[in-house]
Amino acid sequence: MAEPFRHHHRVSYAECTVGDHIYHSRYLDLLEAARGEFLRALGTPVVALQEADFIFPVIEARLRYHAPARYDDWLTIEVRPTLIERVRLNFGHRILNQDGKLLLEAETFHCCTSRAEKPKRLPVELVAKLRPLVPA
Repeated sequence: MAEPFRHHHRVSYAECTVGDHIYHSRYLDLLEAARGEFLRALGTPVVALQEADFIFPVIEARLRYHAPARYDDWLTIEVRPTLIERVRLNFGHRILNQDGKLLLEAETFHCCTSRAEKPKRLPVELVAKLRPLVPA
């Protein structure tokens, strides 16, 4: 199985609650940033997909919180595709802190649409890049 893509992030003060941990919904922003960098690393940046009339709205997200991330933590956000179908694309995510402690597991579910929000097949070139990365 291919290694997951890894994106790093330093937790900023603005992301934290008064309780000194990342506010729960901010994790979705971190996942989005990591997916964008993953696609960029594949040679298929999100902006190029948009220009070709492909967008991938999130239609569902599942997050399991294990431990809080805190201000100034250095996070590793792992991303890998978990499902590729005609118009569906799912990603698995894990967030670990600088000590390797698992903080969050998540899966995001996307559909492929045009910018006019009409469902359409995943781009063939993207599927070719992602397919080898999906766990068996």
